[in-house]
Amino acid sequence: MTVHFPFQNTYAALPPNFFARVAPTPVNSPRLVKLNRALAIHLGLDPELLASPEGAEILAGTRLPDGADPIAMAYAGHQFGQFVPQLGDGRAILLGEVIDADGVRRDIQLKGSGPTPFSRLGDGRAALGPVLREYIVSEAMATLGIPTTRSLAAVVTGESVMRETVLPGAVLTRVASSHIRVGTFQFLAARGDTEGVRRLADHVIARHYPQAASAERPYHALLEGVIVRQAELIARWLLIGFIHGVMNTDNTSISGETIDYGPCAFMDHYDPATVFSSIDQQGRYAYANQPPIALWNLVRFAECLLPLLADQQEKAIAEAKDLLDTFAGKFSTAHQAGLRKKIGLFSAREGDEALVQDLLDAMAKNQADFTLAFRRLAEAARDRANDGAVRQLFADPTAFDEWAARWRQRTADEPQPAEERRNAMRAVNPAFIPRNHRIEAVIKAAVNGNDYAPFEELLTVLSKPFDDQPEYAGYAEPPQPEQRVLQTFCGT
Repeated sequence: MTVHFPFQNTYAALPPNFFARVAPTPVNSPRLVKLNRALAIHLGLDPELLASPEGAEILAGTRLPDGADPIAMAYAGHQFGQFVPQLGDGRAILLGEVIDADGVRRDIQLKGSGPTPFSRLGDGRAALGPVLREYIVSEAMATLGIPTTRSLAAVVTGESVMRETVLPGAVLTRVASSHIRVGTFQFLAARGDTEGVRRLADHVIARHYPQAASAERPYHALLEGVIVRQAELIARWLLIGFIHGVMNTDNTSISGETIDYGPCAFMDHYDPATVFSSIDQQGRYAYANQPPIALWNLVRFAECLLPLLADQQEKAIAEAKDLLDTFAGKFSTAHQAGLRKKIGLFSAREGDEALVQDLLDAMAKNQADFTLAFRRLAEAARDRANDGAVRQLFADPTAFDEWAARWRQRTADEPQPAEERRNAMRAVNPAFIPRNHRIEAVIKAAVNGNDYAPFEELLTVLSKPFDDQPEYAGYAEPPQPEQRVLQTFCGT
């Protein structure tokens, strides 16, 4: 019995300075914790074989599947604004690429599979807690409709890793449309490798932005395409209360997917200044800072492309600036359209932006839960008798009353019946998100008690975030004061 991966290896065919060839480090006794069977089938893989002992060995990096050409990708990055010329995959190894059922090329990468030439002083391993966190949050993002990397499997290695304490080791099998980052371009640009930047740009165009290949100026079209996808991605993050936590340029995917779920978190009560990451001491990557940081990262990307945009640097800078100046409008258009949907508006009218902002301001002042306020608002849209469930989320319920009167006046201008409005709002306002305290409880049960039942149950709940699921109603509730998780941590 052999587990077959129909690998292609187009990235490994690029110049050798783009990566380092390195095999995963075998582990003692790998054991499968979780296999994403539906994703495996979508990737053209046999879930039964992956769930076998041989499959667990492959997913842990102990055995290489046929056709794999394992590499650690090179990249640089601005980390909290400071440029580091060489980072790279210090604990991740790309096995190869497969074509999924939709005809899309997908990377299959092992995260936590041992040291690479980019590990610096790291051990190249991952602890079980961060692996479970990334599995939970990335799959939740997928069901919420957010572009994201996916999790194919989680495996415990049978070995320990040392962090603040001794922890069980694990490996995550991550799937992405690619692992190419802004930092990948920065790695080449910082070395003056203009031809390398060109080769990488051509690869990205072929893989992610094929329409740019036929454009009059392909590299301008590439920059424009990346700007559009980042603007729309960050808007979607804000619409569900997501905070990435480490929006460094090496964590900014060129494909427009959410990547690298380290100290990420979802807000409970609404506060634009919310920060969870223990390493973000200055709030650089706070919830409301994510749009300007995305633009800052895009400027770094544009800097890498300057030699491809025009022969004269001044002209290249001017043309890049013209494209970058469109980010704010594209983000605002996507964000405002999403906010209108969240409050049940079917059309755009003057005053809508102020109406939504006033609700957000009232929520912030009154510490209303972000997810529940919008979810319960859908029921209030059907029947004002349901206002009470929203009002109780506000420290001063009259703050909602005042806003709701204006909201109802606005919705009365539209012809859609109340039931249609309610259903439309429920389709974009989830009942369930991966709340921090739930994730921490899952990790604690798995790490301390080898109990994965809470992990499985949370995944079940999050697989249908827009359904009521009355049997799991408790998962929709915000944490009690003693349950609040105020800090999240990187896994390194």
